[in-house]
Amino acid sequence: MLTKIIAEDAIVKLHKLVKTAEKITIVTHISPDGDALGSSLGLYWFLLELQKEVKVVVPNAFPGFLSWMQGSDKIIQYVENRKLAEDTIKDADLLFFLDFNDMSRINGLKNATLEATGKKILIDHHPHPDIYCDVKISHPEISSTCELIFRLICRMGYFQEMPFNSAENIYTGMMTDTGNFSFNSQSKEVYFIIHELLSKGIDKDEIYRRIYNTYSADRMKLMGYCLSKKMKIYPEHKAALIFLTLNELEQFHYQIGDTEGFVNIPLQIQGIDISIFVRQDKDKIKISFRSTGNFPINKMAEDFNGGGHLNAAGGDSYYSVHKTIELLEQAIANREKYEINT
Repeated sequence: MLTKIIAEDAIVKLHKLVKTAEKITIVTHISPDGDALGSSLGLYWFLLELQKEVKVVVPNAFPGFLSWMQGSDKIIQYVENRKLAEDTIKDADLLFFLDFNDMSRINGLKNATLEATGKKILIDHHPHPDIYCDVKISHPEISSTCELIFRLICRMGYFQEMPFNSAENIYTGMMTDTGNFSFNSQSKEVYFIIHELLSKGIDKDEIYRRIYNTYSADRMKLMGYCLSKKMKIYPEHKAALIFLTLNELEQFHYQIGDTEGFVNIPLQIQGIDISIFVRQDKDKIKISFRSTGNFPINKMAEDFNGGGHLNAAGGDSYYSVHKTIELLEQAIANREKYEINT
């Protein structure tokens, strides 16, 4: 049995909105990851089962290694078809916002969603949500938004109606957002949910293979380059940092998603409990933070325009790569302040 963490009044109100809705649009964050797509497509197939007209809209492209997910070919990308994306949001009488806690996380879709007249539902597991919605389901203590979607379906009494495609997508998001259940997944209820998803016929080993064993040769070469040339170790602070410039990414024919998981690799080093990955984009620098144990890496991420969970967080920098690394090294050297402030 699952703990009823979602408030009953939220379940009742959401259920009523779903039953009366005719056109439903699901929106998730920029550069969708496994949890963003898993929750969106998991909900998408479930709503189709309820005979609803439903569409998924995302700000931009998602990694190729997620393109096998059932329903991904039906997703509307704003960067490819701006008018269709905006019209889809405008025409919806019910909007789901999944896996983001601030409108800045959906980039070009922000204005369309703010102007939309449909009822709005937020389902997310990131802290400090800052979005007005008619129903807000926010639980930072939960492993993934996909887990919340599973709990929601069950609480509404529809587990039997949950189709295979929903189960497969939900599992994919849970797996990827916990690093194959290596962090943010200590709760025994996570494994009860996996048991229930397996009863729907999903093949978890095949899902793992599709996610982690289908990378390109260029991606493998880029990983080797990171580990041999671009990783810095700070043993006195139990930390490691990897950084890649835009030129370096281009040398290895970088595709969206090629650096997925790189931030987790240094945590395999004995004595390292903080790992930071820095990737230069065209307009800013993306920073991924990971930790093990009780070190609050989300507190460090907050100093870099970001945040997240205890062991997994993200941030941005608008300085140069050199300046960004300098600031990160200062944060690493002062790791004690983040532990004290928890």
